Amino acid sequence: MPLPREKIIRPDFSLSPRIDQVGVEERASRFTKRSIKKETKLNGLKLVLNMIDLTTLEGKDTDGKVKQLCYKAMHPHDALPGLPTVAAVCVYPTMVKVAKKALEGSGIKVASVTTAFPSGQAPRDVKIRDTKYAVANGADEVDMVISRGKFHAGEYNFVYDEIAMIKEACGEARLKVILETGELGTYDKVRRASDIAMQAGADFIKTSTGKIQPAATMPVTLVMLEAIRDFYYRTGKMTGMKPAGGISKSKLALHYLVMVKEVLGEDWLSNEWFRFGASSLANDVLMQLVKEETGLYQAGNYFSAD
Repeated sequence: MPLPREKIIRPDFSLSPRIDQVGVEERASRFTKRSIKKETKLNGLKLVLNMIDLTTLEGKDTDGKVKQLCYKAMHPHDALPGLPTVAAVCVYPTMVKVAKKALEGSGIKVASVTTAFPSGQAPRDVKIRDTKYAVANGADEVDMVISRGKFHAGEYNFVYDEIAMIKEACGEARLKVILETGELGTYDKVRRASDIAMQAGADFIKTSTGKIQPAATMPVTLVMLEAIRDFYYRTGKMTGMKPAGGISKSKLALHYLVMVKEVLGEDWLSNEWFRFGASSLANDVLMQLVKEETGLYQAGNYFSAD
């Protein structure tokens, strides 16, 4: 018989390490100064494309819009055969069934935001039902948001328990835990929230919903990558990373890959362990790939907005 949840001994989250703000920001800036040769750049751009979660999360989403996004996910650029697909299409739970059917046989995952995304302001039973609904309709991955109000109030056990319960509700689906780092305020809090999420069973930790600014930044991502590294050294368990929001240019995405390789190693350089939550990034990557292949730039209106 499992122990009642109130009797489970939880980690002491007050012991999360303090972060040197100046050191983190200086180190993150150095990753942007690496030179990347042409062949490496081309391979890197294809890897970035394969790591993108194409996303539509608007109140005006329709079946048709989701189907269009799924077509783009499967056929990034008809004039460049052999390109990899994106990693996943992320939608609201009510659209999971549509996306699942549209992506059938493609190997592209269907992700769904749950737990009262983006605010997280809902009773726990509602969040659990939201998650179970998405999974029952075919979601391969679940992107949940933590309860930032509880986190700021110091109720770390509440946050831990909620993540653990959502992880249980996911069944076989992988769980990405969104910290909404733009609302956390400090690198120390980002580190603590990362530790809580991983201890509670997160398969990925994710910076942002994309609805709050600032969203993903390189220093915040570096703090989270170092948390993943330390957790791996301590437990032997790999955890994925997903910076989301604010990454719209290929050059910046390549800098992120350099950072991942140097902090975590090549094992994390696949879409199994690293994702970009940045739909607008896909078009810039495609424009750069066309330039590398043909020597000519295409205008942005050659690509679909979604």
